[in-house]
Amino acid sequence: MARDIDAKCRKCRRAGEKLFLKGDRCNSAKCAIVKRNYIPGVHGKKMRRGGSEYGMQLSVKQKIKRIYGVLEKQFRRHFEDAKKKKGVTGDLLLQRLEFRLDNIVYRMGFASSRAFARQLVNHGLISVNGKRVSIPSCEVNVNDVISIKEEKKAKNYFKNLEQQLKNKKDFPSWISFDSSKLEGKIVSVPEKDDIGINVDAQVVVEYYSR
Repeated sequence: MARDIDAKCRKCRRAGEKLFLKGDRCNSAKCAIVKRNYIPGVHGKKMRRGGSEYGMQLSVKQKIKRIYGVLEKQFRRHFEDAKKKKGVTGDLLLQRLEFRLDNIVYRMGFASSRAFARQLVNHGLISVNGKRVSIPSCEVNVNDVISIKEEKKAKNYFKNLEQQLKNKKDFPSWISFDSSKLEGKIVSVPEKDDIGINVDAQVVVEYYSR
């Protein structure tokens, strides 16, 4: 199945809120939600969000998929794995998605969006515990150390990034970051409040239970 390449701004407009899919642009006046906060399409201005319970459940599932940039097959696999563990399945699902390598790279500030983070991983610029990993969906674990490949730090992008990260204030509490080394260590499993995603993931359980 091909990756969903529908315009990122249209996804935010359909969700009715910023999903932060385009990095810095999402915080500017160019953001589609600022300019056109209605459903995309010819009749978008006249359409109302909401609808049936099933429609709401589907909307939540789609929103989470779009935020993390995963396909249905990947998403369903994450859900099935989360369902096998003890705890609140919706919370466990978000934890699994947070532990994807591309998301960690984004959370640490190496990339302005998860899409760009996937590119960095795909191009072999990221190491986990000193070993190059080029699979964005790779799951990291507590105590893993994620860093820029040593020989890639000389690139202008990372030289400029080092100074930016020294001033970064919103590192997740579950990641210990060293800006001088451009590396971060996973120190704990993120709690629901740490993730900061405005969504009730438990609705996904109801969706797949139909």
